[in-house]
Amino acid sequence: MSHTAHIPSHRKPRRSSSKLALRAGVAGGVLSTIAVAASPAQAEPVTETIEMPALTNVDLSGALSSAVAASAEATQQDVLAQDLRAQEDAAAGKAAKDARTAKAEAERKAEAERKAEEAEEKARAEARERASRTAERTTLSASSDSRDSNGGGSSSSDSSTPRATGSAAAIVAFARAQVGDAYVMGATGPNAWDCSGLVQAAYRQAGIDLPRVSGSQSSMGTSVSLGDLQPGDILYWGSRSGSYHVAIYVGGGNFVGAQNPGTGVVERSLDYDRPSGAVRIL
Repeated sequence: MSHTAHIPSHRKPRRSSSKLALRAGVAGGVLSTIAVAASPAQAEPVTETIEMPALTNVDLSGALSSAVAASAEATQQDVLAQDLRAQEDAAAGKAAKDARTAKAEAERKAEAERKAEEAEEKARAEARERASRTAERTTLSASSDSRDSNGGGSSSSDSSTPRATGSAAAIVAFARAQVGDAYVMGATGPNAWDCSGLVQAAYRQAGIDLPRVSGSQSSMGTSVSLGDLQPGDILYWGSRSGSYHVAIYVGGGNFVGAQNPGTGVVERSLDYDRPSGAVRIL
């Protein structure tokens, strides 16, 4: 029986021409493969034909991998270069900003030092002028006292109040020379005072060091009544050991004191603000 005698018995229902062609190609490929396997002389060429594409694919894969790696490295290098340039630009900008800031700070300090020197020179000039006025008033007061002792007339508005002499005259003259200055809490001159700062500075003209605050100043010396005041006595408001304000009695029923920010240093009558008491240190 022919080797094709079994084919009719395995036929399947009629299919389209394209599917039949495909099946014929597959069958032909199978038969060709069987024929090659049966022929030892053709085995070697088939083996070479199969291996050649495999070797080519390996080479192409390696080349592609190398190309991808080179591209990635180039991209990384470009990113690193951009980062480096950005860092250099940022560092240059920061250095320029720091230089501008340092220059501005140096200029500000130089201007502050210049103003401080000017203010210090002005303060020294005012202090010299104030000291000159104080000395002049002290001299005039001493001359007036001399005329009074020789029978001359008295310029005091209160004939019952003795005139200031010696240390008291220096204290009174200094206090009156500050009339018109500003009141500033905690200030000790030369152009602004608080109440105890003025009293302390005035007594320093007589070589007497007083405590800084009003409560301690009013605790010094001996207590005197308001009807027995003498120029240079310290007037206080509040209790003697806890006074909140002090001033200097200058004679003629008046006192000089750094009152408040609204009035500054003024000379006023005792009736303007009646003190609580007085102490005498001289």
